[in-house]
Amino acid sequence: MKQQRYDVVIVGGGAAGLSGALALGRARRSVLVIDAGEPRNAPASHVHNYLGRESTPPGELLAIGRGEAAGYGAEFVEGRVASAERLPESGEGEQGFRVVTEDGRSVEARRLLVTTGLVDELPPVPGLAERWGREVLHCPYCHGHEVADRPIGVLATGPLAVHQALMWRQWSDDVTLFLHTGPEPTEEEYEQLAARGVAVVDGEVTGLEVADDRFTGVTLASGRVVPREALVVQARFVARSAVLESLGLKPVAQEMGGVVIGSYIPTDPTGATEVPGVWAAGNVTRLTEQVIGAAAAGLMAGGAVNGDLITEDTRLAVAARRA
Repeated sequence: MKQQRYDVVIVGGGAAGLSGALALGRARRSVLVIDAGEPRNAPASHVHNYLGRESTPPGELLAIGRGEAAGYGAEFVEGRVASAERLPESGEGEQGFRVVTEDGRSVEARRLLVTTGLVDELPPVPGLAERWGREVLHCPYCHGHEVADRPIGVLATGPLAVHQALMWRQWSDDVTLFLHTGPEPTEEEYEQLAARGVAVVDGEVTGLEVADDRFTGVTLASGRVVPREALVVQARFVARSAVLESLGLKPVAQEMGGVVIGSYIPTDPTGATEVPGVWAAGNVTRLTEQVIGAAAAGLMAGGAVNGDLITEDTRLAVAARRA
């Protein structure tokens, strides 16, 4: 950290944070990005649906973004932020925050932009975590094309499993729904699955089959092995909200089709939270956002932060002129 106080400290250096840093750097703001180096999409081989950067490896995309933001003066430090606190207003009424990292470093900022993302909590099946982002998948728009026309399994752990199976049927005509611990489909759902040629297999999945570092199928409690080349799961999306919670914000449950799929921090459309001077962008506030959407949210928040600072700069300038 080259200085002790910045216009903006950004917590998290993924697509949202880097996009915000780029916008704020171009607005001639002093910006510090503190990043723990744990991007959610690190297990994935490529980023998709990012116009102009289709199929770019995640690490490469972040390196490009860091270089672009640094070109406009943004600074970067590696670290994990433990907490943030609001500072007492200055005599002129200027806002400020102190950010403290886990190793005890601290820095002040006039505004905060938190882009810490989320954690995917996977079903407790042995072997899932090791294949996550490779052959164990959750988003058809992120990975569907890469497993098109291959045997796909869908692991049912909740009421959205039938929806998932019908969704993934768009990418392959060989889809099997493993009922596992999910609810029994309704008669209408069974008819929909049959009409689309989706097979349904009873029994709990107890493990994954792997050969030559490739997923080859699932093992059922009965001992039966069903060959598959990809397995779809419903992860629970949990916002990395500790920094925002230290400022008094609370995560709320997000539902899809009446089912809770995770927790997020609410914001307005610009990313402003209920705490004045604090913005959030990306998956910490929009659980289903893809990389390009997170980048767009970071840009939106960066512009809003700069606008808020302009308002404060003008107010302070007027007060100084009148003094």
